[in-house]
Amino acid sequence: MSEREREWETSERTVGETVARGSRKVREGLVVGDKMDKTVVVQVEDRVKHPLYGKVIRRTSKLKVHDEQNAAGVGDRVLLMETRPLSATKRWRLVEILEKAK
Repeated sequence: MSEREREWETSERTVGETVARGSRKVREGLVVGDKMDKTVVVQVEDRVKHPLYGKVIRRTSKLKVHDEQNAAGVGDRVLLMETRPLSATKRWRLVEILEKAK
C-alpha cells in the first residue's frame, strides 16, 4: 500500500485521533469583484504551453472565494486555498491579502 493510499484510508478511528488530509491547491489571483457579502470574485491566470506550436498561452478563470472579514477589495492581489464546498459555486477561501490595490 502506497503512502497516498494510507492517507486516504478510512478505517475505524478512535476518539482524539487525527486524520491526515490530502494536499490542498493554493493559487494566487487578482480580485475583480467584491459586491457580494463575504465573497469575492478572483481572476486566476494559468500559463500553458501549446502542445504543437510551443507558444505560451495565458488562460484565466474566475473563482468565487470566501472572505470572512470582507477585507479584500477590487484590485487586491490575494492568496487562495481550496476548501470544502461552501455554496453551490464557492470552493475556495481567502488565505491572505498579498498586496492591496493602490
